Amino acid sequence: MIKTRNSAGLAAIAAAALASGCASVGPGRIGVMWDSVGGTQQRTWGEGRHVVAPWNELYVYDLRTMSNDEVLNVIASNGLQINIDATIRYHLLGDQIVALHEQIGPEYYDKILAPLLRSDARRVFGSYTPEEIYSTKREVIEREIREGLEAKLAGKHIALEAVLVRNVELPDAIRRAIDEKLAAEQDVLKMKYVLQVAQAQADQKRVEASGIADYNAIVSKSLSADILQFDRIQELGRLADSSNAKTVVIGPEVGSKLLLSAKPGESR
Repeated sequence: MIKTRNSAGLAAIAAAALASGCASVGPGRIGVMWDSVGGTQQRTWGEGRHVVAPWNELYVYDLRTMSNDEVLNVIASNGLQINIDATIRYHLLGDQIVALHEQIGPEYYDKILAPLLRSDARRVFGSYTPEEIYSTKREVIEREIREGLEAKLAGKHIALEAVLVRNVELPDAIRRAIDEKLAAEQDVLKMKYVLQVAQAQADQKRVEASGIADYNAIVSKSLSADILQFDRIQELGRLADSSNAKTVVIGPEVGSKLLLSAKPGESR
């Protein structure tokens, strides 16, 4: 009976120790084991539940895309202080996760990413005016910050995906002035477009008028007195053949007026 009780007690203790020495690695994550005897293990632990001795520790890292929002205090090229709402997206390199754990550790964002982002943001934003930051240069600024961070993150086992400028907070007076200036610039661009359309229409009419003038000049050169007299005689013939009453006026070179009257069916 005593042996049975001892066996049951040992089994309970073992089960409790086993339960307390388990760790889970969730979807999209990876584990790095620290052994109290051998230190950081060079192999990794994938998704699932793993038995971990109480004297060891399993560190779990997320390999999926992660993002952090930051409020950046920067100074524009004219000395104005601006608050920027930004987002940084990144992921850890799975094949370098052991090196990340050994060299940086789980606080990699606070130790590496956040300081570098703030530093590069101040450098890039300091090259632009408030108007450029607020309206026209956001994409350029995002690209310059991203390129600067990528160069500094080389060898840090972190892959940068994007740096996004979500909002620019300016003093109300400056923001209104910028909005009014942008609206005025749009009006100027609209007027330039209207003038360009009007100019194009005027050019088209001039070309058409020039073509008509050239045509008339060519036709007038080809008309002689004999040709005009021939055309007049043909027209008189067509009028004379008409069945309606008519008055035909002969030109001054003939000096007479010929009245032809006829009814339908009557001979002239």
